[in-house]
Amino acid sequence: MITDAQIERWLREDVGHHDVTNRVPGETTGRLVAKEAGVAAGLEAAAAVFEYLGVTVVDRLADGTAVEPGDDLLRVEGTTRDLLRGERVAVNLAGHASGIATRTRTAVEHARSESDDVAIAATRKTTPGLRGLEKRAVVAGGGDTHRLDLSHMVMVKDNHIAALGLEDAIARLQERTSFATKVDVEVEAVADAPRAAAAGADIVLLDNMTPEETRAAVAALADHEGVLAEASGGITVADVPAYAATGVDVISMGSLTHSAPALDLSFRTGE
Repeated sequence: MITDAQIERWLREDVGHHDVTNRVPGETTGRLVAKEAGVAAGLEAAAAVFEYLGVTVVDRLADGTAVEPGDDLLRVEGTTRDLLRGERVAVNLAGHASGIATRTRTAVEHARSESDDVAIAATRKTTPGLRGLEKRAVVAGGGDTHRLDLSHMVMVKDNHIAALGLEDAIARLQERTSFATKVDVEVEAVADAPRAAAAGADIVLLDNMTPEETRAAVAALADHEGVLAEASGGITVADVPAYAATGVDVISMGSLTHSAPALDLSFRTGE
C-alpha cells in the first residue's frame, strides 16, 4: 500500500519550500510516454502522486504491460500547477519500476529457454524506502518477490554458520520459528548441500557456485524430497540460461533491483 506519508515525503523532497517554477495558471492534460520498449510498472505509485495533488487519472496501463516507444502509460488532467508538481516524482517512480520489470521479464524469458519451471526471484538488495515499489515491479516482470523482509523467512547465512556451525545454526534458528516459516540455508560447497537438507533446510541456497557446481549440488539433493534448490550470488541476466539448465528450482538475483537501468519515460502536457 502506498501511503499519503510516503507521497508527502517524495513531494517534499522535490518541491521544496519555495516552488516558483510551477506556478503556472490554468488547466491542462498530461501523458506519461515510453521512449523505449520495455515493461510498464510503478504506475499505481505514479497515479497515487497525481491523485494526492488533486489531479484526475484518466487512464493507465496495468503493471506488466509490454510497451513500445510512443505508447502512453498514464494519462491525467487537472490544474497545470499540480500536474507539473507531480510530474518528476511520477516519472522517476515509474521509470525506475519499469526498468526493474523490464530486466526481470528479460531474465524470465532467458530462463524459459531452458526450463518451464525455474522461478526468477529478487532479493533484499532494494533501495531503502522503495522496497514495496521494487518488489511489485519484479512481480510485474514475471518474477518472484522472495522474502519481503527478515520476518518472512529464516535465512541461515555464512555469518550464522561461521558463528555456530551448519547444523547448530539451523537447529538454533528453527527453535525460534513458527511452523509456517520456511528455512533457507546458504551453502558455498557442493558437499554442504545435502548436509543442510538433512539438518532441516526447506530450501538450500547454492551461493556463488558455477553452473557445473550447481548441477552437482542439485544432484546431491535428489534424495531429499521436497527440498528446493536455489542458485544465487552474482548471477547476471546473461548467466540465467546456464543456471536454469542445472535443474535448480529458483534463481535469485540482486541485480534485478540494484542494477536495473530506469526505463526512459517522458511526461508531456497539453497534447
